[in-house]
Amino acid sequence: MKFKSVFDIIGPIMIGPSSSHTAGAARIGRVARSLFEREPKWIKISFYGSFANTYKGHGTDIAIVGGLLDYDTDDERIIQAIEIAKQKGIEVTFLIEDAIMDHPNTARIQMGDERGELELVGISIGGGKIEIIELNGFQLKLSGNHPALLIAHNDRFGTIAKVSNVLAKYEINIGHMEVSRKEEGMQALMTIEVDQNVEDFLLRELEGVENVLKVTKIID
Repeated sequence: MKFKSVFDIIGPIMIGPSSSHTAGAARIGRVARSLFEREPKWIKISFYGSFANTYKGHGTDIAIVGGLLDYDTDDERIIQAIEIAKQKGIEVTFLIEDAIMDHPNTARIQMGDERGELELVGISIGGGKIEIIELNGFQLKLSGNHPALLIAHNDRFGTIAKVSNVLAKYEINIGHMEVSRKEEGMQALMTIEVDQNVEDFLLRELEGVENVLKVTKIID
């Protein structure tokens, strides 16, 4: 494994004790909150592998709830995150799963309210870094280290090219892009990590592209 800097080893500024089990968990929760775009009414968190075995001792439970409350890794409110969620009337449930996952630090988050639901699977890969590997049944690879666009669209010829052309028009450089679909010709999901933040007017233009259903921005 190669590290780009010492911070890949020791992790980000954070409420401890573990970059993988605490900071990574908080970042998984915060990405889920960003995608849901509002505070949920209920949250169900399933832990697998090492997360399942050590989540209480390493504060994985409070960290992931803190992220879901939109707290950053160094926010001292994380320590009281579960109690704060209860005070807000958010129902939080933790489940310990026996299933063997590809990565030992895996969490599945299900959350929702009267307006809708979201399901996300994330892994903490060390040093506070994460990957989101599943969203509402779509397989993807989202690092959370760069600004990103998630574009839900109908699986139709030319849609990817049209989206790419809009980004090229505004000189938005694509660092990573992939497309996932559950079934040919049905709904698909583009995951696009970019090198700079995307302004809201560009999001509206992307939403106007034929066959695009929804555009969600994640800011690093």
